[in-house]
Amino acid sequence: MKQFIITICILTSVNCIAQNTTSNFLYYGRTTGKLPTLSYGMGEDRLGGAKLGYIDSNVLLKIVDSTKDMYSVQLSKWHTALIEKPYVKADSTSPIKKPYYLTGSFISKGDSLFDYVNIYMDEKLPYKSWMEINPSKIMIDIYGVQSNTNWITQLSSLKEVKNVYYNQVEDDVIRVTIELKHAQHWGYSISYKERFLSVRIKRQPTKLDIRQMIIAIDAGHGGSNSGTAGTKLKASEKEQTLLFAKALEKSLKKLGVKHIIMTRQTDTSFDNKDRILWLQQQNPDFEISLHLNSSSKESVKGVSTYYKHIGFRPLTSAILKRMLELKLDEFGNIGAFNFALNAPTDFPNCLVEIAFLSNEADEKRIVKPIFHTQVAGKIQLGMMDWLNSMK
Repeated sequence: MKQFIITICILTSVNCIAQNTTSNFLYYGRTTGKLPTLSYGMGEDRLGGAKLGYIDSNVLLKIVDSTKDMYSVQLSKWHTALIEKPYVKADSTSPIKKPYYLTGSFISKGDSLFDYVNIYMDEKLPYKSWMEINPSKIMIDIYGVQSNTNWITQLSSLKEVKNVYYNQVEDDVIRVTIELKHAQHWGYSISYKERFLSVRIKRQPTKLDIRQMIIAIDAGHGGSNSGTAGTKLKASEKEQTLLFAKALEKSLKKLGVKHIIMTRQTDTSFDNKDRILWLQQQNPDFEISLHLNSSSKESVKGVSTYYKHIGFRPLTSAILKRMLELKLDEFGNIGAFNFALNAPTDFPNCLVEIAFLSNEADEKRIVKPIFHTQVAGKIQLGMMDWLNSMK
């Protein structure tokens, strides 16, 4: 009997330890590498799991658990996230961490190109951001922090920012709200600048003239990444997307657009993260990424447009409406889409899945040069409709 009782106690103790492993502190780390990303959970699809978004490098993370490929991160008392292991390095800057950190003063101002909201911080802490519409706002949650903000300065040099304020929504979470003057979101980026969390906000162009804008065109795939292929004619996605991209470039140049950025002009490999970093440096007014779809069901066909951030939906809706004039079936306007080039918040972006290579009728149209020209014309009209809706 004694042996039996002892065995039960040991098993119970092991179960208790196993149940509490997620709350155990392992060590502190800091973000590193190209575009470190926080994820909501372990779920995955062919594009990866759902993500909170990119965060800056050298952000302090409290690692509380580990799986084969990811660390679990304690963002605040009630919030956790996951991050891939290669994007974390051990932190050796300070052996003693504070139980909590503080915000300080905010200062909001503009220069000749952008508006900025700068938030004084004790430490580089994790955050997430999202867009809201009607009215348009940029929302930011900062984790592991308490407020010691007693003034928010807004200078008259601001052109796009209407109001800035915050709330302590939890004991260790600050929510910052940045109200914008225009209904359309034109993009923003977040990074740490010395002791400040800095939000750089793009302004609506003074003239909504497509000819005066910087437009980025991304031909999907390329090089070693061939994408999908047609079932009947064996058309290659990487080859056809480049033809569509060049047709759109030609159409825009004919219209008088002088500043066009092409992520590729030839059959070359270009990693998606490198494309994003390069596009962020180029700072386009907006970006169009061209792809071709595929399905295991040959009957599925049609055109679709995609966005991740709700503030960028108007561009995708306008382009889809024009594309449907080509008598393509409607596959839909799809949001919260987990595609790499939809992820940046820096500029409005639209993924166009022109048609299905896996559908025989769609594929026959895809390979025709006249269809390349027609698609370019409709995307161009969609862009112009979007801009005209803001005038």
